[in-house]
Amino acid sequence: MAEHTVQKTLGKTANKNSAVFTGDAGKQLFPALRKLAIKAARIEIMVAYTRESGVRLILPVLLEAVKNGAAVTLLTGTNFNLTEPQALYLLRYYLGDKVELRFYKDESRNFHPKAYFLHFDMHSYLFVGSSNLSASALGGAVEWNYRLDSRDNPQEYQEFYQTFQHIYDNHSILVDEDKLCQYARHWQKSPLLSAETKVADHAEIQPRGAQIEALYYLDKTRSEGADKAIIHAATGTGKTYLAAFDSVPYAKVLFIAHREEILRQAAVAFQHVRGSADYGFFTGKIKQTDKKMLFASVETLGQEKYLHPDYFATDCFDYIVIDEFHHAVSSQYQNILRYFQPKFLLGLTATTERLDGRNIYALCDYNVPFELSLFEAINRGMLVPFRYYGIYDDTDYKSLRPVAGTYAAGDLNCIYLDNIRRMKNILSHYRKYRSQRALGFCATREHAESMADFFVKQGIKAAAVYSNAQGKYAEERSKAVERLNAGDLQVIFAVDMFNEGIDIPALDMVMFLRPTESPTVFMQQFGRGLRLYPGKEYLVVLDFIGNYHNAGLVKGLLCGEERASYGEHDALAAPANCYVDFDLRLLDLFAQMEKGRQPLRAAIREEYYRIKQLLGKRPSRMELFANMTVSVYEQCLKHPKESPFKHYLMLLAELNELTPAEQAIQGTVAEEFLQEMMNTAMTKVYKMPVLLALQEKRRLKAGITYADILPVWKQFFAHGRNWQDLPHVGSFQDYQKLTDSWHLTKIKKMPVQFLQSAFLQSRGEWALVFCEAMEPYLDNEVVVTHFQDIVEYRAKDYYRRRYLIQAEK
Repeated sequence: MAEHTVQKTLGKTANKNSAVFTGDAGKQLFPALRKLAIKAARIEIMVAYTRESGVRLILPVLLEAVKNGAAVTLLTGTNFNLTEPQALYLLRYYLGDKVELRFYKDESRNFHPKAYFLHFDMHSYLFVGSSNLSASALGGAVEWNYRLDSRDNPQEYQEFYQTFQHIYDNHSILVDEDKLCQYARHWQKSPLLSAETKVADHAEIQPRGAQIEALYYLDKTRSEGADKAIIHAATGTGKTYLAAFDSVPYAKVLFIAHREEILRQAAVAFQHVRGSADYGFFTGKIKQTDKKMLFASVETLGQEKYLHPDYFATDCFDYIVIDEFHHAVSSQYQNILRYFQPKFLLGLTATTERLDGRNIYALCDYNVPFELSLFEAINRGMLVPFRYYGIYDDTDYKSLRPVAGTYAAGDLNCIYLDNIRRMKNILSHYRKYRSQRALGFCATREHAESMADFFVKQGIKAAAVYSNAQGKYAEERSKAVERLNAGDLQVIFAVDMFNEGIDIPALDMVMFLRPTESPTVFMQQFGRGLRLYPGKEYLVVLDFIGNYHNAGLVKGLLCGEERASYGEHDALAAPANCYVDFDLRLLDLFAQMEKGRQPLRAAIREEYYRIKQLLGKRPSRMELFANMTVSVYEQCLKHPKESPFKHYLMLLAELNELTPAEQAIQGTVAEEFLQEMMNTAMTKVYKMPVLLALQEKRRLKAGITYADILPVWKQFFAHGRNWQDLPHVGSFQDYQKLTDSWHLTKIKKMPVQFLQSAFLQSRGEWALVFCEAMEPYLDNEVVVTHFQDIVEYRAKDYYRRRYLIQAEK
């Protein structure tokens, strides 16, 4: 995070003999407060609300005071959401345990004090009046404050301070880590909060709003031992700048994206934040390797010939950022992730967890230190509200057969291109909501051209944007956006061109004119028009929904339940000032589709074949887990008898997918052993390092001693945040102090005892020894492969469950 610098003095220094502060030149509160606070032994502040601007102004003063040994207390109110969570995170980030944060809690009385106590060895000062902790209140606003000296006015001072102590002791609560996180999660920007005039006379680039929270938690997760993490935050909330701020302590940075325009935008952000021009690109045309900051396209860097010491050492970069991390499941991203060994890896994504069957969180062991959903961003005032209209479309999709959830382009053209009735319906709703700048998402190039043609003939200025554009109404993307912003265009009809990379803040309408096949793409496109823009009060969303395959999915997404369950949807719960309206005929359609949804077992088979087609090979348990749609996976957990993970060999047998070697172990002790490993309880992760200690590359060890387990155990719990699962270990530093004796005691009492079974037993110095019947299978390739697959799957599933528990707190 960029370092704070002491703000320049506001106005002229106040008359040192005056105790009155009115906000006028020479009578502003902050200069007088700063002069005394820097030297104070203890600082106690009690204000009705606290804003980021006020904390930024006073923070250098508090840092100096703390450096001199002072302790700081802030007791603030929370009414009307006027206290900004990022203000409190700023204090916690920079002052740590040197600041005590407290919330006023007394529902019977309102809370409006503004008091600043500065304590010295033999006396104290109190600044009391009308100034809350905000930049304007401490600076040039009309605020009346008075300074009391306990030596000159002991009785009045004591009356104030005793009241403060009474409120502190009886009507306030300590804001610990959990309380602060809870407050931030439910905070909604108050309409009473307006943008404040900048206090400094220069435009300092520094983290703002939710970026401050994210940086706090990134720093915290690193202090806990994590070397990789994902930030999930909605489009338009400043993830690129967040990464730039977070990268500041690291010397060499690699930023990876799949589009060059994203790379160039990122280069500008990093250059501004880090104040360095030592950056370059590694793309199809440019191959720079000697820069401190490198911005690389995945298509180029992901090639094996470049992932070589001739170009880059494996530890070449200290800090790696992967933008649009949901793409990281692709082979080229995987090549990069396997090759480089940075000190820290940060994934950025705006998508929700696994909605498309892409378990990106598993790539970082479910370490998600900060999340900000699209709905939360709207509530915080970072994006504009929306008005969503689900419009019934009588186009019949029943004759079309989706493959892996996707309709063929030719099939959609057949029902769209000459469908004048549908075009009139779209036009009618477009005119109804009086858009100035709209973006319509189309299915194919021909569809975009036909929509543009229809609108132009109705007197509406429209263009079509798609790759390799050659049609009558086709325009290059940047030119079309420029014309739309200038008002020369009213509507852009696009095909897969505005999901990522380009934002058009001026948009006031988006139209979904094709089936919603991908939840990820839907949410990306939904967010295209939500950026703040002068004069824009809200975004209109027109979604034309027919009886296509995933029609009911939209309703689940707009409930705010981003992990929408298979066949389950709760009541709509849109963000504040937002509006969701579905045509009643759509609600009937959704209900019919729910009734006709296939049984779970059939859905599992469909997922299996979809993933097999995706991978080009038979999936392992881990690959099935990593790619299975979250709704289906959650139902597998709810119905373990149907779960393919509990009985994977059985599923393969049902689908005639077993190899001859796998068929050979059916009904043997080896199959029973694998089933036991799949079903052994894993409420904690203690068994995992012991199972890892049993493994060799191509065989299982006949037996392991405690000495064999100890190094694997220590390495496992030193990785990431695994140490948090050990009892009575409060921090990573505490973990590092644990002795071998302590570890061995835990190994004996916890996992070894509970792993003993008919297959594994303890014998003297041997912690675990395989039974005699298992000996012929210890070097069996099928048994070893399935054992390793089970251990990897169980670890990832455990991390997933741990993440969900933490996310619900």
